[in-house]
Parts: sequence; structure tokens; C-alpha cells
Amino acid sequence: MAFQEILGYFGALLIGVVLGLIGGGGSILTVPILVYLMFLNPVTATAYSLFVVGVSSLFGAIRNIKKGLVDFRTAIVFATPAFIAVYSTRKFIVPAIPDNIVTMGSFVLTKNIAIMLFFALIMLVAAVAMIRSNRKETSEVTAIEYNYPLIIAEGAIVGILTGIVGAGGGFLIIPALVLLAKLPMKKAVATSLLIIAIKSLIGFIGDVETITIDWVFLLSFTAISVVGIFLGIYLSNFIEGKKLKKYFGWFVLVMGVYIIIKELTK
Repeated sequence: MAFQEILGYFGALLIGVVLGLIGGGGSILTVPILVYLMFLNPVTATAYSLFVVGVSSLFGAIRNIKKGLVDFRTAIVFATPAFIAVYSTRKFIVPAIPDNIVTMGSFVLTKNIAIMLFFALIMLVAAVAMIRSNRKETSEVTAIEYNYPLIIAEGAIVGILTGIVGAGGGFLIIPALVLLAKLPMKKAVATSLLIIAIKSLIGFIGDVETITIDWVFLLSFTAISVVGIFLGIYLSNFIEGKKLKKYFGWFVLVMGVYIIIKELTK
């Protein structure tokens, strides 16, 4: 096994640890690890990322359901347009993107480069959200309200973004649940994991129908990530996740800039 592959599997563990420690964000690392350390093409990497993110989030969601933190009504309203959008994106939109999109002199914007650049932009947005995160807890007794049109629209938008880049989109979902459904922060975080799990795994079904899946690799990579989640949950007893979130945000910011530079200087 090559040294970079070993780093890739270590990265799978890191994805889970970050998810377990700060409750999100780890999935943003999945695609860069699969592309630059495991040498997968971006289309396959985003597909595999959906499975890794979906299974990992499902473990977290089950844990939150047992604690009574998941608001199922909100999850259904948000997840329905989201999984329709992510499935459609993976099944129809991504395969329809041409291999060579634009040619400017000696530079050719290929499908793979475009996906990685778009992914890097999403990383930058997520990084800023984590760095600037200072949301206060909403009172647990606040009445939950539903702005159905906006929740459905947000769900569809997040579904399309998830379909293209293969990330969970928790940094978009959580504010939407707090602002549009008036969920307390703890319930918003918990409910977002269930939404991410549903839409990611359904989106992955669209890939099963269009690309060849290396199940041995994918299941082993995912299993290591799940182990990382439990390790992260254990470490969260000793390390405050909120403080780590800002540092991780800076790391994601640097990674996003690195991807942009790397893809544009190929």
C-alpha cells in the first residue's frame, strides 16, 4: 500500500473524528481526500462521499433520536425536496455535464476541474461560516414555527449543492432550521444529521445506476470513518468542540484556497 493511500485511510478516520467532535464539517474533507490521496476522479469521489457522509450521519442521527432531539416533522418537510433534488442532480445533471466545458487559449475547463473548483468555493463558504459561528442557543421552550415555502426552497437548493459536490451541507441546513423552523440549536444540529443521512444516501442511489462502485474500498473507507465518529464522540468529553470549530474552519479555508490554486495551475 502506497504512503499516500495510508494517509487517505488516516483521513477517513479524521473525517469521523471531526464529525464526532464538532457535529459536522468532517464531510467537507471527504472529496479532497478521495481525489488527492486515493486518486479517484472527482465524479466518483463526490459519489463515494455521499455514501460516506450518509452512513456517518446516520450513526449520529440514530444517537440523537435515542436522546429525543430530532424533530421528525421538520426533517420530512426539509428532506423531501432535498432528496428529490440530490437524486435528480446525481442521476441526470452531473452525467450531462460535458467533459470539456470551456476552452480559453491553452486552458481547458474540464468537468473534473469545474467540480473541484465549485467544491473549493463551497469549502470557502463553509469555512467562513465555521470561523464566524457565534450563534446563541434558542430557548428550548420557544414555539416551533414553520415557513413551509422557504423550508422547501432551501431543501431543494441544498439538495442540488449536495448532488454536485458530495458534501452534507450542514452549514447551510442548520441556519435554515434555526431561522425558518425556529428550532432550538441542539434540535437543529440533531435534525440536520437525519436530513443529511437521508438525502446523501438517496442521492448515492442515483450514482449506483450510472457508475461502477468499488464496494470493497468504499465500505472499508466508510467503516474507518464510522470508527472515527465514535473516537470523536469519546474525545468530545475532554475537548470543547466549539473552540475546535473555528480552528477547523481556518484549516478548511486553507484547503479551499489550495484546491483552487492546484486546479487552476494543472
